[in-house]
Amino acid sequence: MSAVATAPSGPGSRSTHYKWIALSNTTLGVLMVTINQSILLISLPDIFDGLKLNPLTPANTSYFLWVFMGFLLVTAVLVVSLGRVGDMYGRVKMYNLGFAVFTVFSILLSVTWMTGQAGALWIIVMRVFQGVGGAFLFANSSAILTDAFPPDERGKAMGINGIAAVSGSFLGLILGGLLGPVEWHLVFLVSVPFGIFGTVWAYLKLVDNGARVRARIDWLGNATFAVGLVALLVGIVYSLLPYGGAPTGWGNPWVLAAVFGGLAVLGLFVYIETKVPEPMFRLNLFRIRAFTAGNVAGLLAALGRGGLQFMLIIWLQGIWLPQHGYSFAQTPLWAGIFMVPLTVGFLVMGPLSGIMSDRLGARGLATTGLVLSGAAFLLLELLPMNFNYLAFALLIFLFALGMGMFFSPNQASVMNSLPPDQRGAGAGMLNTFQNSAQVLSMGLFFTIVTLGLASALPSHLYQGLTAAGVAPGAAHLVANEPPIGSLFSAFLGYNPIQQLLAPTGALAHLSHSQVAYLTGRSFFPKLIAPPFATGLRLAFDFAAGATAIAVVASALRGKRYLHKSTSLVEEMAEAAAESAAVTGLDEEVPTGAVTR
Repeated sequence: MSAVATAPSGPGSRSTHYKWIALSNTTLGVLMVTINQSILLISLPDIFDGLKLNPLTPANTSYFLWVFMGFLLVTAVLVVSLGRVGDMYGRVKMYNLGFAVFTVFSILLSVTWMTGQAGALWIIVMRVFQGVGGAFLFANSSAILTDAFPPDERGKAMGINGIAAVSGSFLGLILGGLLGPVEWHLVFLVSVPFGIFGTVWAYLKLVDNGARVRARIDWLGNATFAVGLVALLVGIVYSLLPYGGAPTGWGNPWVLAAVFGGLAVLGLFVYIETKVPEPMFRLNLFRIRAFTAGNVAGLLAALGRGGLQFMLIIWLQGIWLPQHGYSFAQTPLWAGIFMVPLTVGFLVMGPLSGIMSDRLGARGLATTGLVLSGAAFLLLELLPMNFNYLAFALLIFLFALGMGMFFSPNQASVMNSLPPDQRGAGAGMLNTFQNSAQVLSMGLFFTIVTLGLASALPSHLYQGLTAAGVAPGAAHLVANEPPIGSLFSAFLGYNPIQQLLAPTGALAHLSHSQVAYLTGRSFFPKLIAPPFATGLRLAFDFAAGATAIAVVASALRGKRYLHKSTSLVEEMAEAAAESAAVTGLDEEVPTGAVTR
């Protein structure tokens, strides 16, 4: 093999001063990216109004999906490759490049001047390239922290870094609600000053102090992985759109071809990675039980929670908030505010569990956290659609406590198990599993809830509309519209009944009082609540089942596991030994590892 271990640049492997510089900078990077992800959830109506484009028109729905999901798809696909590149050429160099790329495309997004479909396409393309910068940041930040902190402090570091991720998600919701109505360009501009500052700071202060291995890029592996995962995730995204009279797109031949074709290409990718001498996806890492169990638990936990936020937002925006005096236009901002307990729970437990895991190990904390989260899913099923807010707040707080208890120990456990020269690739693999599971989770949650709506909503809608004075013909047309349109309307803060009836012209034939009743705050929520409850409870059952399997995986991670890396010289020796072994790690606990 041509790989050669190279000495890290910069001072000692872990200085007390430097580790806090690394933590603060990577925390800023994660905060910036997660704000950018969630800020769009609330500001999409203002963005599309500014573009003069109706996202619910069938011809424009794909633009809506790509603006909404494109960033997440790109980061899911690229983090493994860019983590491997960081191992080869320097994690800090790749991280700095990510900060710069993200900032440049934030600037280009903030100066969007086009409208209509051209404007939407510009935003999609710029968001894709912005996602490339985000992938550089995600792929290398955990590895930089692992290089900077000793093993008995990594849980604390991951916990603090995790706070940024959750805080960013919450701050994005608030900033989107505040800035979008003022000027939608500000939604993209808000990242720019942080990006400029973070880029300069990272360039001046961060140093590569981890073991690095020169190697050839696995072009064939990269290509098959990208093609397979893109096809799979795009198929899942387009499964949300109705097809041929069905409420979802799972009968669409193109969706099925993308999903199964993507799985086939990913199977080919796995075969290729067993044959090439320098693979991008180090399959031999899965011989480390702590690494495998942590990744499986992380994937299943993300599969359970990934769609939860969107279902809770729709529950609040489409049903609960209108019944409690909020107009549909106000619901996006207030949904974010009423979900504060979800953020607080993680902020409380994330760093605390990280500190505790440094002393106690990951298995007990992470497994207990998953049990709490799974219990929260089941308890949420018991709430009525028009719930008491205190009960709702306590349950989402319990869920967040559980996930906070799981996240930091699991991240630290996985990163501690990695050989020093594989930390970028390993972190990329962990992020890929979690990000891909999040996309899959959203697709599954929406599918389950949509199918639940499709079985009962048409009859409820027809009877309610005709009882309110709408002509049977118009009521029939509206009742047979795909239910995903109602979910998207509520999610975007539009009045669903107004959106459904406007194209039929039925509102023009009704009295002012009838129109006010139909488009008021109580008609749609009461109409959709029973069928939505059916689908939502099925989704919660699915999430609880996925979390239960994650509990088993987490419990099987074994004793506390550390890949020994007590000095820089030893790290370099381990890196050289790893590079010289074509078959990689041959035992469950590799040479140079210790268990506690």
